[in-house]
Amino acid sequence: MQHVAIKGIEISRFIVGSNPFSGFSHQLPETDLAMKRYFTTDRIKETLREAESLGVNTLIARMDYHIMRLLLEYWDEGGKLQWFAQTCPEVGSHEACVARATSGGAKACHIHGGVMDHLLAQGRTSEIPPVVDMIRQNGMLAGIAGHNPKVFEWAEENLDVDYYMCSYYNSAHRDEEAGHVSGMTEWFLEDDRRIMTGLIRTLSRPVIHYKILAAGRNDPKEAFEYAAGAMRPTDAVCVGICQKDKPDMFKEDVGLLEESLSGCGR
Repeated sequence: MQHVAIKGIEISRFIVGSNPFSGFSHQLPETDLAMKRYFTTDRIKETLREAESLGVNTLIARMDYHIMRLLLEYWDEGGKLQWFAQTCPEVGSHEACVARATSGGAKACHIHGGVMDHLLAQGRTSEIPPVVDMIRQNGMLAGIAGHNPKVFEWAEENLDVDYYMCSYYNSAHRDEEAGHVSGMTEWFLEDDRRIMTGLIRTLSRPVIHYKILAAGRNDPKEAFEYAAGAMRPTDAVCVGICQKDKPDMFKEDVGLLEESLSGCGR
């Protein structure tokens, strides 16, 4: 497994995402519920241990009570993955989110993509720099996520962060509501993927590419080949894994990324 470093913290180029653990399928409410039922605490910990066995060393996960309790158990049992924390709109204020990431042992913290999209749309970007400062003051890497390319265009001109998380798809505009609602209408357009990956090539910070599979809609081989072609030497990908119907999914996805990077000479 290849690794990259962000401000001295080494991360695997394949990062495991937690959306399936929390039932965020970005498909149907029935799929959300099936994920929640499948991912018991034991199954999530099994997935994290499999990640370790495949050379993955980083998890990106929400800072909700479910995830934090789970991580405490996993680490107490000898788990080694490091946690990059994502803020949660439902947790409370930015301050509450950063405090929770700090107390939970996160190595990094980034502002939720829907929140960033929302703050930009509402003209409330003045709220963002103090949160970044707060994250750094608590000893973590600071980042932002987003689905709207304009978030990163704004950040390049106005913000000092350690990393970006760029979604390939601007799949549900968050102008009025920052959080994801199960069953909400979403769209996954090729033009969005092309625009975001074109922008990524110009960005000044390391990028973690996410939603590269369009929440299970894209062919995995094509998706990883496309992502490998868009990744710079500083970049990584974040992918959620749900092995319910395909037990070897994790191993296959890691293999596809490694093959694709090798095929691109990266």
